[in-house]
Amino acid sequence: MRRLITSESVTEGHPDKICDRISDAILDECLRQDKNSRVACETVTSTGLVLVVGEISTEAYAPIEKIVRDTIKEIGYDDPKLGFDYSNVAVLTSLIEQSPDIALGVNNSQEYKISNEKYDKIGAGDQGIIFGYADDETDSYLPASVSYANKLAMKLAELRKNKTLAYLRPDGKTQVTVEYEDDKLIRIDSIVISSQHTEEVSLETIREDIIREVINKVIDPSLMDENTKIYINPTGKFVVGGPKGDSGLTGRKIIVDTYGGYSKSGGGAFSGKDPTKVDRSAAYMARYAAKNMVAAGLCHKLEIGISYAIGVAHPLSIYVDSFGTGIYDDEKLLEIVKENFDFRPQAIIDHLDLLRPIYKKTSSYGHFGRNDKDFTWEKLDKVEKLKKY
Repeated sequence: MRRLITSESVTEGHPDKICDRISDAILDECLRQDKNSRVACETVTSTGLVLVVGEISTEAYAPIEKIVRDTIKEIGYDDPKLGFDYSNVAVLTSLIEQSPDIALGVNNSQEYKISNEKYDKIGAGDQGIIFGYADDETDSYLPASVSYANKLAMKLAELRKNKTLAYLRPDGKTQVTVEYEDDKLIRIDSIVISSQHTEEVSLETIREDIIREVINKVIDPSLMDENTKIYINPTGKFVVGGPKGDSGLTGRKIIVDTYGGYSKSGGGAFSGKDPTKVDRSAAYMARYAAKNMVAAGLCHKLEIGISYAIGVAHPLSIYVDSFGTGIYDDEKLLEIVKENFDFRPQAIIDHLDLLRPIYKKTSSYGHFGRNDKDFTWEKLDKVEKLKKY
């Protein structure tokens, strides 16, 4: 059976990603000064406007306006001609402390009152459903469509920043459709790249440059053939971009942040949330567990699903699905996961060392599959232990 799977990515200059990056930059500053910061920060942007809202309880001093402007400048919106720039944007804030009702359950869970066990103390910051996924299709343990879409977006940003393609501007999107036959990757069916650019450059130049400098440098040529379709700026023009072209909002790109639609996505976004929020921390742990299970050879692909109740440390449910690729049935694989991975919030925070200012760089190009020492959820340090099974 043949089937097509499509995944997309966006650059850090996309309006939604501007918001994700600002929210995570604020989180980083709070954690840099106070590891016990509780942050649930969201950002909205439109033409000439950034609005920061949410709940923050911290001993830190985070200069919100400065963080917003510095982040926008760092992304590349530093010219008034772009219709949105760091020096002219209006910055508004509406921030309050974390609800005391939420803090009550997070700081002292119901289980802790009974067990007095360290990892039972911190309850989940909210109810939620969370998923983690890994497969052995690529070196990053991600599906090819997701991996390539993110790499194409990263390449666009790299060429813009190093001036190789100096006419590129911060906003951009990529999309990759791959074809499978009997669940085996056989080819890339289509590639779509849209990138904001200056007024004077021609579509022909953009197309030639992006094929040569982006697609040919990123995509495995053995997966391309004469029938692979390539679309570069399909509308013919992409001068107006960023918040001038569209509004942005934190958390609106959770499929881009995770598995490109290949696997399930949880109910909550990541950016702007401290690690007591299991939307983020448990998703990292679920990815970590799935990746190590696959790397240990226990299955070729694995999806892990977890659910939580607010103020309760232990997950309400955990399931695994190996899609029939495991060396054991899923019941046995679940047993192995439970024996080797602790999904209580404080255990996750400690094991993955999450109370660090590392989150701004997670906000673009996917939270998974990247080779960065701070992305502790990508480590394969459980593989040898898991091989005993």
